[in-house]
Amino acid sequence: MATSATDIDPRRGSAEHLVRLAADELHAEVTGLKSGQPVLLLHGWGSSGALMRPLAERLESYCNVHNVDLPGHGHSPPPKHPMGVPEHAELVSEYVSGRMGGGPVTLVGHSNGGRIGLFMAAQPEYRSVFDRLILISPSGITPRRTAKYHFKRAVARMLRMPARFLPARASAFFNDWMSHSLLWRALGSSEYNALTGVMRQTFVQTVNLHVDDLIDRIEIPVLILWGDRDAAVRRDQVETLAARIPDSGLFILEGAGHYGHLDATDAVAGACRSMIAGSQ
Repeated sequence: MATSATDIDPRRGSAEHLVRLAADELHAEVTGLKSGQPVLLLHGWGSSGALMRPLAERLESYCNVHNVDLPGHGHSPPPKHPMGVPEHAELVSEYVSGRMGGGPVTLVGHSNGGRIGLFMAAQPEYRSVFDRLILISPSGITPRRTAKYHFKRAVARMLRMPARFLPARASAFFNDWMSHSLLWRALGSSEYNALTGVMRQTFVQTVNLHVDDLIDRIEIPVLILWGDRDAAVRRDQVETLAARIPDSGLFILEGAGHYGHLDATDAVAGACRSMIAGSQ
């Protein structure tokens, strides 16, 4: 994936983030008991709330479930400007405050939804949003990089280098031309190449943020569920989370892949029920 060639700092917000998207623009399926434990479901990148629905259906008998489509996914519109994890965090916080009556709520986050949850739980300004995290194959821990990755990264940097010596307008034109070239597409991941415009830049800013140096700050209970056939998130990544988050546990879903909530829905739902009941 050649996204590392960008010069974006994924942790740095901007003055634009307040107008990127409003929480009331997010599509959400709200089901279950109004008086039940409030639960927010956040799907992964390239997915949607539709793939979280089987889990939502198993939680709604005792929870008030909000199954949200993140910006540019499912039925939610794309953001007006590129968003990184900090901007997603602000949007999620606004949603909980405005549409769930305020926190704390339980977060069930899959993949990138887990990354957002981990980031938020480590930030003082968001610690009142969640009272527990249930994470299914969460992303956010830096994976071990292969020689192929480092080679692509070096080539991408070399291809971008001429832009540094050009005037601003020429540099912008060069970068735009390069980003649409066949060579650049050959360096990128399939997810990156499938995207255009604001969603491509949102992808770059989102997946380039890792939480390795933040997770020691998380003070709420965290349950990590991981399928032993997951090819997207490695076992060493979830073991790092379980080892470094003070109040955490790791549960292995045997025979499940990256979408553990689809491959082992009943097991995930049972783990959610135990986590929620045990923390009340």
